[in-house]
Amino acid sequence: MPEQHLIIGGFILVSRWKSSAVLAVSALAVLGLAGCGSQDNPSSDAKKEPAALELMATDAAGSLQKVADTVGKATSVSFTMEGKSEGEPTKGKGVATLGSDRRVEMTMEDPKEGPTTARIIGSAMYIAVPPAEQAEYDGKKWLKMDAAMAGEAGSEAMSSLLDQLDPAQTLKQMIAGAGGTVVGQEAIAGVQTVHYTAVVPVAAYLTAVPDATVRAALEKEFTKLGVKEVKVDLWADEQYQLRRVRSFTNDANDVTIDYTEYGKPVTIDVPPAAETADFAEILKGLQDSLAGLEDLQG
Repeated sequence: MPEQHLIIGGFILVSRWKSSAVLAVSALAVLGLAGCGSQDNPSSDAKKEPAALELMATDAAGSLQKVADTVGKATSVSFTMEGKSEGEPTKGKGVATLGSDRRVEMTMEDPKEGPTTARIIGSAMYIAVPPAEQAEYDGKKWLKMDAAMAGEAGSEAMSSLLDQLDPAQTLKQMIAGAGGTVVGQEAIAGVQTVHYTAVVPVAAYLTAVPDATVRAALEKEFTKLGVKEVKVDLWADEQYQLRRVRSFTNDANDVTIDYTEYGKPVTIDVPPAAETADFAEILKGLQDSLAGLEDLQG
C-alpha cells in the first residue's frame, strides 16, 4: 500500500506497512489542538450573545486568557481538519481525550487510497488494516507501530504531537507571542464567534513549548523550512470555547481545524492483542530471515 500520511497537530506520521516498511515521525509546522463545542441554547442566546461577544471583542487579552482557561479544562473533543501540509492536501476527522491520558482516534481521507483509521495511544500508533490486506497479517485487524522504533527523534516527535493536543497550547503560543487582536465577529457552523489573529515570531512561539528537546527539534525544523513567524487565527464563542483554529506557516502548510462536542464521553481503547500485529516483530522476523539467507550463502 502506498504511504499513508496521518496528520494531526501539525505533525506527520508516515507509515508503510508492507514488508519493507519504515516508521518515520518528523516534527513539522506546529498546530495546537483545542477542544470546544457544547450545544448552544437558542432561547438564551438572543439575550446573552451581544453583550458577551462585545466584551470579548473589547478586551482581547482578557478574553483570550478566559478561552485558555476554558479549553484547559477540556476532557475531550471531536474535530475535523482540512488544508495542506508539505503542499499535500489533508482532510480528516476524529476524537481525542485530553488531560493526563491523551489519546486520539482519527480517520484521514486520501483521494487515491480512501480512508485510513488510526489510534494514537502513548507512544504507539495502531493502524487499521484494510480487510483486503488482513490475510497478509494472519487475519489481524490492526498494525501496531511504536514511535520508539524511529529512535530518539521518533519518541520526541510523538511526545511533541501529544503536547500539541493540550487544549490550551494554541492559546499559550498566541498569548506568549503577540496577545492577539480582534478581526471581528463571524459565524462558525451557525454559531456567532469572535475572530482573533496573531502573527507570532518563532522565538516567542517556541517559548510555549515545555519540553526543551522538542523545542530544539522544532526550532531546527522551522529553520529548515525558512519559517520566521507563525500566523494563528482562532474563533471563540460566547462561552469562551474554541470553534476553529487555523495555523499558517507558509504556502505549503496551512491547516484549519473545527471543534465540536466539547466534553462528550469518549473511549479510545488499545486494540485487542489477538487482533494486533506488531510491526517490530514483523521487522525482526524479516531481519532473521535475511540473516539466515546470508548464512546459507556464506
